[in-house]
Amino acid sequence: MRIPWGYLADLFELTKPRICLLALMTATLGYYLGSETYVSIGGLAGTLIGLGLIGAACGILNQYLESDIDGRMWRTMERPLPSGRVSPRVAVLLAIVSGVVGELVLEFAANSLTAVLAATTLLAYVGIYTPSKRITSMSTLIGAVPGAMPPLMGYTAARGSLGPEGYLLFAILFLWQIPHFLAIAWIYREDYARAGLPILSVVDEEGIVMAKQIVLYSIVLLPLTLVPSVWGITGQSYFVGAMLLGIFFLACAFYLAIQRTKRYAKHLFLASILYLPILGLLMVWDRIY
Repeated sequence: MRIPWGYLADLFELTKPRICLLALMTATLGYYLGSETYVSIGGLAGTLIGLGLIGAACGILNQYLESDIDGRMWRTMERPLPSGRVSPRVAVLLAIVSGVVGELVLEFAANSLTAVLAATTLLAYVGIYTPSKRITSMSTLIGAVPGAMPPLMGYTAARGSLGPEGYLLFAILFLWQIPHFLAIAWIYREDYARAGLPILSVVDEEGIVMAKQIVLYSIVLLPLTLVPSVWGITGQSYFVGAMLLGIFFLACAFYLAIQRTKRYAKHLFLASILYLPILGLLMVWDRIY
């Protein structure tokens, strides 16, 4: 029997693998900061598997609930569900299995606190954020809450409790998401309007409110990323690197706020993609060396 690689690829696409990868990267950073003595490779692996399965369930259910919207947008109409390559029934079944197995893995490989946070994140992403995109321009802020949970869950998986370092990572990721997703929204604003979604880039036609939010959150993000050095979590190398990185990110935000073109939105988007992993690497590097 031949393996239907194309169908498996479609099932994999349903999980939103790029978003899952980003979540697992930030969860790894949270686990690292939550480890007081040494990093348990087995514990980290179990945590990442569990969180990856929960993330997959989030992505699948999000696409299931938004399949009609995806079918109206040029950039998403070829996704597995709106194109008909995967049936809704299969998608829901895969999401349920992924979510249940993910919860069990987190319960036994990490701890109950992390499993509860993961279940809460799943419910918030699917039950609150996803439907909010149809009714309010505040959906980006709403979605940033479950979107910022992975590093906090990584922290609790290692530490077994909530702590200031975990909250700090949550806050950094929350703030970072706003410029990142508003840049995407500005790039694809015509597509979102075509789908009838009242997101900020659609209702704010001139982009003035969007520009203010991008700059505001980028400004607040910069000093917040310096807090690890102030608390003694990291040293001078991280402080200098985070400062330079934050200034670069803020400059990209200002350029988009002034010009409000797709070109500068793409610049900010690319800057945001580079920003987060570099910041995490600086944090890890400074603690090791």
